[in-house]
Amino acid sequence: MELKGKTVLVTGSSRGIGKAIAFAFAKEGCNIILNASTSSDELVKAQEELKAMGYYSYSYLADVSSYQSCKEMFGTVNNIYGNVDILVNNAGIAHMGLFTEMNPEKWDEIINTNIKSVFNCTHLALPKMISSKSGTIINISSIWGERGASCEAVYSATKGAVNSFTKAMAKEVGPSGIRINAIASGVIDTKMNEWLNDEERAVLTDEIALMRFGKAEEIADLAVFLACDKSSFITGQIITMDGCMV
Repeated sequence: MELKGKTVLVTGSSRGIGKAIAFAFAKEGCNIILNASTSSDELVKAQEELKAMGYYSYSYLADVSSYQSCKEMFGTVNNIYGNVDILVNNAGIAHMGLFTEMNPEKWDEIINTNIKSVFNCTHLALPKMISSKSGTIINISSIWGERGASCEAVYSATKGAVNSFTKAMAKEVGPSGIRINAIASGVIDTKMNEWLNDEERAVLTDEIALMRFGKAEEIADLAVFLACDKSSFITGQIITMDGCMV
């Protein structure tokens, strides 16, 4: 368990992909910091689930789209654990609808949650990583960041920004021994897709070569791999995990 004792902060980890990632790192013996912006009940529930499994975690309710909130969170985490060894920027929201029917408030919300949060947490995690010349950052992106999705224009734009930021920062901090990668996920079977009816799910499934939605645990397994030494020469990459969605 080469990651044992490492401190891992996963934003947006009260449910879905973020929760699965936090649980996967807990099983590797890591110190886990759970985070959510508003879903305090789900955050407590996730922490209790980990405790029942024999894993200790620390939870912190913070709006990661706010730099000040992130600064306070990192201050607390650093006081407890010394530093964050692995940062997983997972927090994100989506919106389905025509761009012409969106208002600036809605796209600001998506931009702030999906990309500004990545800026905030990366900016606060890097100083200690740079001083120790080690650290891993994993950004959870989407296939729509590369391909674009109709009726998800702003969401697609934010994930495209995450991808570009990942590549640029990997070059910037690589000399300090820090690796940064992104996982471009396809359709994953989480609450985010619960709004789909049976017919819509069937149509989406037909577009995936493996004929099924992905599992949050599969994204989590890849995140763990990207944090360990087996991937020590992988950085600046946008790794697609979509079951070959055509």
